Amino acid sequence: MSARLQVPALHHHPRQAIAQLETAIAELGRPVLVGSSLGGYYATHLAERHGLKALLINPAVTPHRRFDGYLGPQTNLYTGEVWELTQDHIAALAELEVAPPQDAERYQVWLQTGDETLDYRDAVEFYRGCALRIQAGGDHGFQGFAERIPALLAFAGFAPAEFIEVDFSDL
Repeated sequence: MSARLQVPALHHHPRQAIAQLETAIAELGRPVLVGSSLGGYYATHLAERHGLKALLINPAVTPHRRFDGYLGPQTNLYTGEVWELTQDHIAALAELEVAPPQDAERYQVWLQTGDETLDYRDAVEFYRGCALRIQAGGDHGFQGFAERIPALLAFAGFAPAEFIEVDFSDL
């Protein structure tokens, strides 16, 4: 089995970000989606829309209900780009809301109870029935992620022999 890893730099507006991801899905076929925080929200929307597998890490469940207090200028922590969060962004996020997954075996959800940004219990409730991996402590960035990459690859369908030689030390 061959694999391609894509980590797209997504646009700050949800509609444009989803369009980017839809293009990637069309190119890749049936990828396994991995998303953290807002990326987990996007991955859930796309997994439900396309019947894909998704591994979610401290996913946002209803971000459109949390962002009113953040309206105004924002800075992308990775690129330094400054942009403005508007009501249109919030409306676009609301458009992406889906019902809790019914096909639970397509999902694995990794949560850390020490997440300082999102209440992990919201995800426990929403993803009830899915494979939940709840770890005490941690934070929103998901401490110890690199050590869990073999589990991520196993969920994606790769046998251990296929990734045992990968060097994860630079993560």
